[in-house]
Amino acid sequence: MAIKEKRVALVTGANRGIGFEIVRQLARNGMRVILTSRDEKKGLRAQRALEKQGLDVVYRKLDVTSRASVRALAAYLAKQHLIPDVLVNNAGIMIDSFSTGVLEEREDVFHTTLDTNVFGALRVCQAVVPLMQQQGYGRVVNLSSGLGQLHDMGDGSAAYRMSKTALNALTRMVAAATAADNILVNSMCPGWVRTDMGGASATRSVEKGAETAVWLATLPDGGPTGGFFRDKKPIPW
Repeated sequence: MAIKEKRVALVTGANRGIGFEIVRQLARNGMRVILTSRDEKKGLRAQRALEKQGLDVVYRKLDVTSRASVRALAAYLAKQHLIPDVLVNNAGIMIDSFSTGVLEEREDVFHTTLDTNVFGALRVCQAVVPLMQQQGYGRVVNLSSGLGQLHDMGDGSAAYRMSKTALNALTRMVAAATAADNILVNSMCPGWVRTDMGGASATRSVEKGAETAVWLATLPDGGPTGGFFRDKKPIPW
């Protein structure tokens, strides 16, 4: 395999919010970053904005709920010799309400949420992590949430909570599957961030929200794997 001139990172759902900021920070760290989104127009607009800042950012359309879309991305990466060293599973949705309890929430809300937040990350991991294994290096960061912590589990936003708990389980499993491959796989909670999802009243900036994800994406060999972090510190599952 040819030696790459710089690390390559892939960030899903990255045309805005925390994902966009993760792309910016990784590119500022000297990486070539593949920014992906479902909406091509919005994704290209985000990519151009970062290019104007002198950052090395490539755009590809990706719908994590579509196996065909994920496969098309994997084929593109292989053809262009853009095998990711870093994968950030940021794409996620929150379509339920904190005021709606688990006993009242519609089943289709669970299905839709899990399809993006859990199966979407699984699809991308299954496409990208084997490529990392071939090159003997990788960093996988899953954007989770404190709402998914079992030790403090409550009601409200039930579909979102369940999806993040399942995403944490996926983190543990992929970490175990890649323990001998120099691939570090971790979950992180960005905290309550001022984004379209978090709202204007949130206590954290997107810069702060992205910080731990970027730290995990750039861990040295021998760093933690199979962990859950906030503010660069382990937190309970």
